[in-house]
Amino acid sequence: MDWNYGPQEQVLWPASVLAGVLMCAAVYEVTKKVSSSCFKCYDGLSPMQKLEWNNRGFSTVHALVAAAVSFYLVMISGLFSVDVNGIIIDRKSWLSDSMFGVSIGYFLTDLTMILWHFPSLGGKEFLLHHGLSMYAICLALFSGKAHMYILMVLFTEATTPFVNLRW
Repeated sequence: MDWNYGPQEQVLWPASVLAGVLMCAAVYEVTKKVSSSCFKCYDGLSPMQKLEWNNRGFSTVHALVAAAVSFYLVMISGLFSVDVNGIIIDRKSWLSDSMFGVSIGYFLTDLTMILWHFPSLGGKEFLLHHGLSMYAICLALFSGKAHMYILMVLFTEATTPFVNLRW
């Protein structure tokens, strides 16, 4: 497999992964503060329940961002339009690279929390899900191929907020 990266990607990829990790940390803290001031029942939760609730906060934000960016790139941007020359599997953009990096940052953060509190935040199925997701995203990122297909999978993150609401 040919790895498809140059000087731009050497900065963009690590920066976007870091942005994903920082987004998770920031949203975790914001969720904690907003929940404490807006929902009286939040303060009555156990520490583990609070951790799970705050974790669902950054999971939901990632899902909404991933679904919105994926929808834009696949349906609106024209990047994958049939009118564009070249094979669809070879098309990518700085925005798809960035979204993949942010998603890897999210999956790394969530995976770290799952492992740290194993099995309270999720069992082996979560480890498998996160591992396979990161593997597929990394393959697309490093090869520069199949971005449309990974974006279509990331669009399905739109269902995550509904799963997270099952409290």
